[in-house]
Amino acid sequence: MHANNLHKHGYDFNLLTRTLPALQPFVIANSERRLTINFSDPLAVKLLNQALLKHYYNLTYWDIPDGFLCPPIPGRADYICHIADLLNASHIVKNDNQIIGLDIGVGANLVYPIVGSQVYQWDFIGSEINPSSLASAQRIIDSNTKLAEHITLRPQCNADNIFKGIILPQDTLTFTICNPPFHASAAQAISGTQRKNRNLGRNKQKRGVTADKQPSTSLNHLNFAGQQNELWCNGGEVAFIRKMINESQLFAKQVRWFTCLVSKKEHLTLLYQQLEKVNANEVKTVNMSQGSKISRFIAWRF
Repeated sequence: MHANNLHKHGYDFNLLTRTLPALQPFVIANSERRLTINFSDPLAVKLLNQALLKHYYNLTYWDIPDGFLCPPIPGRADYICHIADLLNASHIVKNDNQIIGLDIGVGANLVYPIVGSQVYQWDFIGSEINPSSLASAQRIIDSNTKLAEHITLRPQCNADNIFKGIILPQDTLTFTICNPPFHASAAQAISGTQRKNRNLGRNKQKRGVTADKQPSTSLNHLNFAGQQNELWCNGGEVAFIRKMINESQLFAKQVRWFTCLVSKKEHLTLLYQQLEKVNANEVKTVNMSQGSKISRFIAWRF
């Protein structure tokens, strides 16, 4: 993980259960006698997130409705840390008094703005098309005064738009971030999650943990869950990011850096071709690693 990631040393479950006693019943010991949780259990994952956000980010309240995306906090924090490096390398942090980020699809969980505002004191605009997600994110803001002074939410009222209707004429933004819908259909999303659950089951058996019953194929019963707009869209992530790239031209003078996660490195060639078509002035791919997982985001500016 990034050197500045607060979670780079892993989960301290003794500390986290003191912070949130409700997590204690879900903590187990693996075959190496190391403390962990059952990551295929949605409630255990949510309680872990609550403990992390309470301890490291000073939140008094964080919750999401059942069936909504419950993201792994360390990976989200890594993206934010690498954004800070991008801004530093561009001498933006030193020259700008106020850093304002736009989170496209902020979701019910609000995690990117939470991390960015509490670690770096950045301000955020969060856009969201799902009214239930927007309401959940607003509850988190309203329940934490430290967030209210840094984060503003804006509804996206047109499913065909990404930046349009969100970036206003008077806005000057430092960067945009996005965790795009990766899949092209619900069936693809369920298939991907079934594969993850099988891997979790194999890992649990290796650790000497009794396997649970076969996980449901319903998206509402996945360990990280997710709604349609969070997990899939027509054409998958390539179509979504291409649309984002095309729209970014309209706001070239208002945004210093556009960025977006890319789940598959095989998609980078197509996205670079699209960035060349819109005459992006500078393009970067920033690689990130969390344990054995390798991820990346692309960044461009005009």
